[in-house]
Amino acid sequence: MNRVASLPEGTPGRVTALIQAAESAERGTDRSTARDRYQAALAGLVGSPESCLASSLTRWIGRSFLDDGDLDAASDCFEAALAIALAHHDDPAVSHAINCQALVHYSRGELDQAVQLFSWAERRASAAGESKLVAMIHQNLGIIASIRGDLEVALDHSRRALETYEDLGLTEYLAALLNNIGRLQTDLQVYDEADRALAAAHSNALLTGQITYQVLVHVNRVRLELARGRLQEARSHCDQAFELVRATGDERWLGDIYKHYGTLSLREGKHALAVRHLQRAGEIARGHEDQLLAAEAATELAEAFWGLGKNRETLQQLIRAHRTFDDLRAKRELADVDSRISRLEDKFLAIVQALGESIESADSYTQGHCERVAEHACRLAVADGFDTDLLIWFRMGALLHDLGKVSIPKAILNKKGPLTEAEWRLIKEHPEAGAELLEDTEFPWDVRPMVRHHHERWDGTGYPHGLVAHEIPRSAQVLSVAD
Repeated sequence: MNRVASLPEGTPGRVTALIQAAESAERGTDRSTARDRYQAALAGLVGSPESCLASSLTRWIGRSFLDDGDLDAASDCFEAALAIALAHHDDPAVSHAINCQALVHYSRGELDQAVQLFSWAERRASAAGESKLVAMIHQNLGIIASIRGDLEVALDHSRRALETYEDLGLTEYLAALLNNIGRLQTDLQVYDEADRALAAAHSNALLTGQITYQVLVHVNRVRLELARGRLQEARSHCDQAFELVRATGDERWLGDIYKHYGTLSLREGKHALAVRHLQRAGEIARGHEDQLLAAEAATELAEAFWGLGKNRETLQQLIRAHRTFDDLRAKRELADVDSRISRLEDKFLAIVQALGESIESADSYTQGHCERVAEHACRLAVADGFDTDLLIWFRMGALLHDLGKVSIPKAILNKKGPLTEAEWRLIKEHPEAGAELLEDTEFPWDVRPMVRHHHERWDGTGYPHGLVAHEIPRSAQVLSVAD
């Protein structure tokens, strides 16, 4: 970062000094002071012939808000910077402002809008001969490609940016980019190359005094060491990152640090501690509107709840992560969440199958019947607009609808002739008995109303409670039709 060197000729000396002081504050992660200096410099431009510099100053103020996670304030600044640049027909400044607007969309997880704006900014920057900005845009497009799982595309964008920065001698931009490359190489499992990239990033961050990127190196080294299975080294880097944050007050990567502490606790089998760390990471992510971090924390939090036997909480976190990754179209992460959900569903299906076998062993009539009813019920539920995220659990309720028959003597269940009045009363108790048998089974979605009420009828002639019309739970209505 050397904004003073690029200032137009004739910039007032006081303005130059304020910008220099702002840059110094930014290097020390004191973004509040930096903002004050930039705002003072902006005020100092009133009446100056170099008033087009106002767009850059407004943009720099916005970047400080962006780094602090205040996306609304950042967006307002970038919109103002764009308006000023357009008013002065300053094409390079227009390109920079559009690039920054794209960063806000990226930070909110609105990746399609971000890509659209980055591409627009790149075309304008190329036409204006803004090589540095073109490199910055490639760097940003690389980050988005990484999120979406296009790792080779991401690496290509990053290497193009690196080549340009090196050609232009922009050493202050290398730490951030080398961090990105190291992270990508970790994901591509070329660990030695990742090691070299992160070592270079750390050297550059030390040389340029960029504490934020020193923290980021340690954060990315945690990922690398976790991938290698080196838990002790990973924890050491996590501790170093946390100490730097505590010493400087720069909390930009604090959410990632807590997420890594949670992952480490998981690997060590400390599930309750992992929950605390990961919940904190999720809080920070939501406060900064960081959708990617929120989804990653939710995925790990599901694993922690799973280890504690809290199945309902596990599913809630997995569904939250699934929806966010789906919004981001993060291919690798989405596939991982899908596999986790699949493993969880397998556990519940195992419970259902065991219970189902007990039903069929008691009643020859139910052999194959429960599976057929579940198939029809699910089709009806989809047509009825049932939440597809919960369809697996609806299916399980349908499979278990006759569970209560295990409490009825086999002689009555399999009787060839008509039932006596006493035997029929026993049969009519099976819905309530089935619901009671499921009382202690912690399904993420409550299947018991389906089991309890699948023999109720719209006109009130059903059992066990004689419910009428809409008194019958909707899920039980659908199941009743299928049955």
